Amino acid sequence: MRIGHGYDVHRLVPGRKLILGGVEIPYVLGLDGHSDADVLVHAVMDALLGAAALGDIGQHFPDNDDRYLGADSVMLLEEVGKILRTHGFTVGNIDSTVICQKPRLKDYIPGMRERIAKALDIRTEAVSVKATTEEGLGFSGRGEGIAAHAVCLIEEMMK
Repeated sequence: MRIGHGYDVHRLVPGRKLILGGVEIPYVLGLDGHSDADVLVHAVMDALLGAAALGDIGQHFPDNDDRYLGADSVMLLEEVGKILRTHGFTVGNIDSTVICQKPRLKDYIPGMRERIAKALDIRTEAVSVKATTEEGLGFSGRGEGIAAHAVCLIEEMMK
């Protein structure tokens, strides 16, 4: 078994959709980035790639490559799942936390769990998504951006 950790952060800006865990969330601001800037999915991808010692999302999906301009991060997560399987790994579970002051995410978490699980072809029960605020502290507490952490367990398939 191997453990991986991922972290991502993006700035909140006007004129962009807010996508978290593959779910569009109604809000006046969205996350700025080369792709759809889904910090939750990006953290999950980095955790998975890190656990397998296969680099990071910047290596596999560079932000200077126009193929990924505006990309749907869930589709990129599907690619990460394929990469893992090609290298002989299966996903055991994922635990993640989104850090933002606003908007409240509670009602959207079930959909996030389902989208992540489906992209990786694992059970929804193997995906945990939590949300927390920073009580007004730091960049996320001031509403300047959103961050996410993810940890995962992957297993080497029997040969």
